[in-house]
Amino acid sequence: MVRSSSATTRTTGVQDIGSSACVAVDEVLRELVSTREGLSAEESAERLKRWGPNAVASHKARVLPVLWRQMRSPLLGLLFVASAVSYVVGQHSDAVIIGVILALSVGLGFVNEYRAEKAAEALHGQISHQAVVMRDGRANAVEVSSLVRGDVVRIRLGDIVPADLRLLEVTGLECGESVLTGESLPVPKETAAVSSGAVLAELSSCALMGTVVHAGSALGVVVTTGAATEFGKIAAGLSSHQLETEFQRGLRRFSMLLVYVAGTLTTSIFVINLVLHKPLIDSLLFSLAIAVGITPQLLPAVVSSSLAAGSRRMSRQKVLVKRLVCIEDLGDVDVLFTDKTGTLTQGRIDFMRALPAGSRSPEEVLRWGLLCTDVNADGSQVLGGNPLDTALWEAAAARPKDTDTDATEYQRVGMLPFDHERRMISTVVRAPTGDTVLITKGAPEGVLERCENVPAKARTLLAKEFAAGNRVVAVATRNAPGLVRPTAADEHGLELVGLLVFLDPPKPDAAAALLRLAELGITVKIVTGDNPAVALSVCQELGLTSSGALTGTDLDAMDDARLTAAIAHTTVFARVNPEHKARIVRVQRTTGHDVAFLGDGVNDALALHAADVGISVDSATDVAKDAADVILLEKNLDVLADGVVGGRRIFANTIKYVLMGTSSNFGNMFSAAGASLFLGFLPMLPSQILLNNLLYDTSQLAISTDRVDEAQLRRPSHWDIRFIRRFMIFFGPLSSVFDFATFGVMLWVFHSGPAQFRTGWFVESLATQTLVIFAIRTRRIPFWRSHPSLPLTLAALGVVSVGALLPATPLAGRLGFQPLPLGFFVALVAMVVCYLALIEGGKRIFYHRTTPIAGSRDTTGHHRLLRRRAARFSTALPRGLSPHPVER
Repeated sequence: MVRSSSATTRTTGVQDIGSSACVAVDEVLRELVSTREGLSAEESAERLKRWGPNAVASHKARVLPVLWRQMRSPLLGLLFVASAVSYVVGQHSDAVIIGVILALSVGLGFVNEYRAEKAAEALHGQISHQAVVMRDGRANAVEVSSLVRGDVVRIRLGDIVPADLRLLEVTGLECGESVLTGESLPVPKETAAVSSGAVLAELSSCALMGTVVHAGSALGVVVTTGAATEFGKIAAGLSSHQLETEFQRGLRRFSMLLVYVAGTLTTSIFVINLVLHKPLIDSLLFSLAIAVGITPQLLPAVVSSSLAAGSRRMSRQKVLVKRLVCIEDLGDVDVLFTDKTGTLTQGRIDFMRALPAGSRSPEEVLRWGLLCTDVNADGSQVLGGNPLDTALWEAAAARPKDTDTDATEYQRVGMLPFDHERRMISTVVRAPTGDTVLITKGAPEGVLERCENVPAKARTLLAKEFAAGNRVVAVATRNAPGLVRPTAADEHGLELVGLLVFLDPPKPDAAAALLRLAELGITVKIVTGDNPAVALSVCQELGLTSSGALTGTDLDAMDDARLTAAIAHTTVFARVNPEHKARIVRVQRTTGHDVAFLGDGVNDALALHAADVGISVDSATDVAKDAADVILLEKNLDVLADGVVGGRRIFANTIKYVLMGTSSNFGNMFSAAGASLFLGFLPMLPSQILLNNLLYDTSQLAISTDRVDEAQLRRPSHWDIRFIRRFMIFFGPLSSVFDFATFGVMLWVFHSGPAQFRTGWFVESLATQTLVIFAIRTRRIPFWRSHPSLPLTLAALGVVSVGALLPATPLAGRLGFQPLPLGFFVALVAMVVCYLALIEGGKRIFYHRTTPIAGSRDTTGHHRLLRRRAARFSTALPRGLSPHPVER
């Protein structure tokens, strides 16, 4: 073990994983100034400080990128240029006012989006990725980002290799390297050095960062970390722009819809005003202000604030999302596939009893079971051990040792690790008598197939335990003289020793959670590697109806068309392998459903990637957490239901803002275009339009706090641009009706000049487009059957009050306002009441005729896998640390 803090790795020989693969193990350790016992905590801290964290990217909120996103709008740029020109030609006051309003608008968006970025940064820090490393001669679980060159790391089935490793010890290790090489089959690994010049796919003596341990286990020394790894080089070449989710695509399509509408209106208004011989600069500023007024300038801020508020709420409910936009995707889910262990059952596995076969004793069955585990023979637990093995060793430790149960007298010679194809593990041990014995333990169906002369009583006992819903493992042995390294071909001619029975009872609250998911419109289906009888027993106990179970063998006999029909009426899929799980998910998605998969094992990774939303838990295997979009801090369906409700609430509140922008806001801008045709002056000054838009958007930021009707939470909703377009065409003109009514009142009742006309329309348009949120936010009758949140109510009323009082303040003159007569406010109240009543009537007609349509599906491929994997090796960096190594 290296303890000297002054020790450094050498600068010759082992520079990268390629050069280390060609060198003997002892030479690699010498070059890295390390030993098989690893580094000391002091030395690892010194190296971490020198080389930086093991990360390919940092996840940190940055001021300048957020600010740039607020300012990169071409419309804003044109307005700034136009206002600067107006300043040059002598319109100083208007130019300054426009500049101030634009700055406030940008600042408002910046503050809210930066807060959302900080929320995402905090969220990222809550998701832990750990590796088992030797420090001070002991195995410790540490954060992946703290690994340094010379660290000795232990990897096992289901782990994602945390750095580029030169392998020191190997036990049946196979790694899936498709993320780097594209090779679909797992690659066997060994410790022998490879020939010089070997390509990446031929580095059999190394385990590479980002690859998955498909089978076996190993001990390796870290050669390169972070961006210097082979995976880091690929990840660095990826665009920093994240792949779009369905939610983001919907936002983009909506924004483009309004941009097209704004472009048409802006061009038309500008041309009309020039034809009517109005001042060029005024016409240009007015047209651009109209465009800004109709485009969803603060939509990103509204969405970001909603997502950030939602992420904080969901975090308190023990739901973490890797990206904020995944929250809405979770709300779309209407079919959930899940394993039963820890989800429907308590997940606290207890050893119950050993059932011997033939003349064997229960103690003998337990002893052979203990010897065939991925746990050291002295009883010390390997970190991340199998839950069944852990339960077995805990039960053995609680019993008094005797000659029948004491496993310490046996010496392990070799092992064939568990994998999900065989569903069993085999070990070779040397008995105190000197005999060599092969022990096989695993799924009873597979073990019994490899046994000779299985007693009928054993099969009867097995069926009885399955029917009771218990988990059962079979143990078998045979003499194996001279066998050292067992293979699958050696697992034959066995003699059944007995059965090990484990208890994993249903959760007391699982039935209620299933009922709640059903009320949310989510169909729950069980996908498990366990026996069909066990799964059906648990489902029956929890009231989850099923007409039977399909097994992996059944699935192999079906084509996709038959499987599609079978999935519709099947609740339980049992004894399925990873490929079966992924196929079930893919076929279900083709039926138009939004599918979530909840899993925590290495055998769940394929299905997690195949699902619309992959869900795992904080205690899951590395590969499962890597594949997931959502992490549950507690494996509980009730927690998942909270996440679904949170996603639907955020989408519903976002749509409220969208529908606002396509009704009243669009109507007001349409009215401005119409008014410019018959008025001899601009109906509203550019600065007034921008101020109106700023005040309106400020009130809408409170939408994220709004309540959502229960009816909207009971079913998923999707983006539908056709629905939004119809909404805009239907409700926009209704808003314009009252704008034109205001024009009539100001011109023919109050005989207003240009300044008072603009003031009256400013107050009326702000009031109608702000207060209409109370009608649009619900399909029900507002205030009576659906109550808005207090912050939204106060924000809307506050903005309307500010708009009404502005003409009476000292700022009125600079903004081009004049005081309004008292009679105007009487007319204003009447128009607002009539407008809201007309909207209510319009809602009944519109929603009676219109049904939203589901949006298109996400079909991302290999880049999605790369980005998910790269996210694992990113970190929120402490000050002073760089994500890129200073020296390798």
